[in-house]
Amino acid sequence: MRRIIDLCKRVPLLPITIICALPIALLWNFRPWGHSLGSLDPSLGQYLIIALVAYTVIDTIIGMVDDLRHGHVGVDILAVIAILSTVAVGEYWAAWTVVLMVWSGEAIEEYAQSKAESNLTALIKAAPQTAHITTLPGVGAESGKTQSGEDGFHKTASATGGTADSADTSDSASAAASNVSSDSNASVASSDNMHFRTVPVEEVKLDDVLTVLPGETVPVDGVLMSGQATLDLSNINGEPVPREVFAGARVMSGAVNGSTAFTMRATQLSHDSQYQRILELVSSAQNSRATVVKTADILAVPFTVISLVIACVAWGVSGVPTRFAQVLVLATPCPLLIAAPVAYMAGTGRLAKAGILIKAQEVLENLGRVSHIFFDKTGTLTVKQPQVVRVDLLPDAGADIPVHATAMGMVATGAEHAGVGVEAGAAHARIDKDHILMLAGVVETYSVHILSKGIVKAGAAALDRLHDRYDKGNRNCAQPATDPGHRRGDYPVVKNIHEDAGKGVSGTVNGLNISVGRFAYVTQAQVDAGLQPQSATPLDFFPDSRFGGLAPDEMATYVAVNGKLAARIVMKDVPRPNAKESLQRLRGLGVERLTMVTGDKEPSARIIADEVGITDVHAELLPEDKVNTVRSAAQDKVAVQPWWDRIIQKLVGESTTRPVSMMVGDGVNDAPVLAAADIGMAMTDGTTTAASESAQVVIMNDDIACVPKAIAIARRTKRVMLQAVVAGLSLAIVGMVCAAFNLIPAVVGAFLQEAIDVVSILWALTALLDRE
Repeated sequence: MRRIIDLCKRVPLLPITIICALPIALLWNFRPWGHSLGSLDPSLGQYLIIALVAYTVIDTIIGMVDDLRHGHVGVDILAVIAILSTVAVGEYWAAWTVVLMVWSGEAIEEYAQSKAESNLTALIKAAPQTAHITTLPGVGAESGKTQSGEDGFHKTASATGGTADSADTSDSASAAASNVSSDSNASVASSDNMHFRTVPVEEVKLDDVLTVLPGETVPVDGVLMSGQATLDLSNINGEPVPREVFAGARVMSGAVNGSTAFTMRATQLSHDSQYQRILELVSSAQNSRATVVKTADILAVPFTVISLVIACVAWGVSGVPTRFAQVLVLATPCPLLIAAPVAYMAGTGRLAKAGILIKAQEVLENLGRVSHIFFDKTGTLTVKQPQVVRVDLLPDAGADIPVHATAMGMVATGAEHAGVGVEAGAAHARIDKDHILMLAGVVETYSVHILSKGIVKAGAAALDRLHDRYDKGNRNCAQPATDPGHRRGDYPVVKNIHEDAGKGVSGTVNGLNISVGRFAYVTQAQVDAGLQPQSATPLDFFPDSRFGGLAPDEMATYVAVNGKLAARIVMKDVPRPNAKESLQRLRGLGVERLTMVTGDKEPSARIIADEVGITDVHAELLPEDKVNTVRSAAQDKVAVQPWWDRIIQKLVGESTTRPVSMMVGDGVNDAPVLAAADIGMAMTDGTTTAASESAQVVIMNDDIACVPKAIAIARRTKRVMLQAVVAGLSLAIVGMVCAAFNLIPAVVGAFLQEAIDVVSILWALTALLDRE
């Protein structure tokens, strides 16, 4: 009921026309002035119809002029002529019916547009409007300004311990931030003790400290100051499961907070934040018009001419002027003017719901015609960081770690990897591969090296496996059970972290000295102590002699425990789990030309290409080489251009049969090549700039499966649009022919015309449905 009321408010003449039916019927023969007007003698009820007709005609003409000013073809002239002709021939009820159809058509169009834009409107309504700026003393952008020294640097307490205590200091910072968050929670409970002030989101400044309450939307991009937070990112990248983030992590505007308040520091203004960029994409898509929609506008003109010809012929042959009105009340261009754009708007909303944003409806049309797709390798066909694929453990790894008796009387020996054990009370013990990954992952947590994230991820998984073993009663470990990290929820004690840029990182983990990095870096202690031969090229010779060679697509980092080389962690680019399946689906859609373009070496590129099923590989390319490769494909011409396509190209300036190329990349380092293709598609996870200037399509959930999904949605959208237009126009023409032979009265024809509009528009809305 609320929707009906809202619809009536937006189209007030619809309820007015319906309500007027009763007084029109009651006053149909009421003429208080008598019959003084001769043959043209409308009653008071008929004058009410004339008033409705006059208002409708004037409003329609104003709308037509406005459409023409904005470059859209206004063919509502058919409705104007139909209304005036029914009044002229004395078919007043037919005139009232046509007026009713005009305004009900307006209401149906409003409903169809709102329904088609529902997914996009949901994004806009979720936009943050306010922010809570923390007002604690010494906190925020203003406090930083007042405490700056004359040299421009912030005054801070003197640090002790240097980088060696970075792990401890980070914990302290997290605890302090958590206290601020707790204060914010307290302020919610008591209005007399507020520690923040609420302002419009546009007033947030850089470095302001913000409080985000439970269930609220993050107002601007920033950095988390509280210890941890749980965020719902479904509005940004479609991620269904809330993500837990920790102190120092980036938080994006549009994310919805969980059940605990947190504090953050603003790093972007409102208009530069992630959610605002998404809204800009949505707005550009809503305001654009696809080539097919432009073509439909143009085709509405000859349809108008055909309708007028049929009406004039019917009048001329029959000699009955009423036939002219009977034909025109059935002449509806709505399948062209409404159904076509509604279908494309619905397709745009369907893409948005799937986490795929487009910058213009023109892109949606071209997506359906893609014939050649180029893929970047790293981060697109593969995961974004190299992943750990195996650990090569030396036989004497951990031989210098003292044995500690355990409840089971045995010491951990990596039995699942080596199948050997050491009796309790022995002098030394070995550590297994999970221990190596855990220790390396803990140390690499504090590194900024490109390989660190892969090792950290593998280390976290290894720590979970170690916890599982401990929970199952396996107390076999080379370290005392009292050391932190054994029980779930514990974390090893980390001290003395130090990183040598480009070489490696070292630190102390539960008393063990761990070094992770290049071979020369982790073996330097052994070389200094004279425990291994001095080789002229230890980096090239010694690793292979101890561990064996690496495959062309593999890379390695080495781990030393207490100064002795213990293991090699082997990493490589691995394909996304669903990359091969996604490419197979593309071929199933008829896109056979799939190409990899990469700056990586040929052997490495070939390995990934073989795994995902790509045969056309262009490797070792510089950025300009990638651009030239993609641009050459974008210039391909169709062998024989159909005559009808040549006409469309002259009318709207765009061919509908030309081959379309698409480049899929990460949207950052692929910017030049994304711009060179007909369509640039950027894959992001919502943590990078979504509105890349180079990409016309942005995948917000970093899922390569969205590539075939986008093409499938685009093709179905165009198919639904054509079905709606053809069905609507066919029914209209059949109806006009029948009316020309006096088979359909004017009043019945007006209702049939509205039924045709409803059928075509509702059919266009089926583009919203997920047929998968």
